[in-house]
Amino acid sequence: MEDKPFFIAIEGIDGAGGSTHSKILANTLGEKGYRVYLTQEPSNSDVGILLRKYLKDEKIPPSTDALLFAADRTIHYYNEIKPKLDEGYIVISDRYLESSIAYQSAQSEEISVEWVKNINKFAKKPDLTIILDLDPKISLARKTQQDLEKFENTPFLDKVREIYLKRAKEEGHNVINSDDIIELVQENIQKLVFEKLKLV
Repeated sequence: MEDKPFFIAIEGIDGAGGSTHSKILANTLGEKGYRVYLTQEPSNSDVGILLRKYLKDEKIPPSTDALLFAADRTIHYYNEIKPKLDEGYIVISDRYLESSIAYQSAQSEEISVEWVKNINKFAKKPDLTIILDLDPKISLARKTQQDLEKFENTPFLDKVREIYLKRAKEEGHNVINSDDIIELVQENIQKLVFEKLKLV
């Protein structure tokens, strides 16, 4: 099988199943003979580790969150994603640019979508962005209180979801309903991915 680089981002509100479906997709592609690299954001860089700590801290301003995500994403892309793409891998990232756009612009009226896009301009866009769509009431019910981050409440996640869906229409991103059994949602994801890979 000829190795052709392809970059996939799996996006969606927390609890929509991004981590689960990224892993299943990576395993399936690997079983079919593709070379696959699975990663996530925040990354495992020092900035990413700091971010995970700050996501639990309500005293950290939204602008700081956005800048740290942009810094982590640039490190993530150039040190981790790009080298694998250069080697011909399919790279799957559990969260990427659209998560910053949706979450950070929803956190504050002072943070615009354009500003978030601008501070992330050094990180390459994915070849395929999949947004897993889910009602926030269902997504929050899937998480324990201990797992919740500072912005995880229904009114806020309603705003985040609205931005994701608006962005999907504007950018032509693919939206898949994740309010179903894992097998069916994954079947829809794989159908889309394999259709795109045939065109590479």
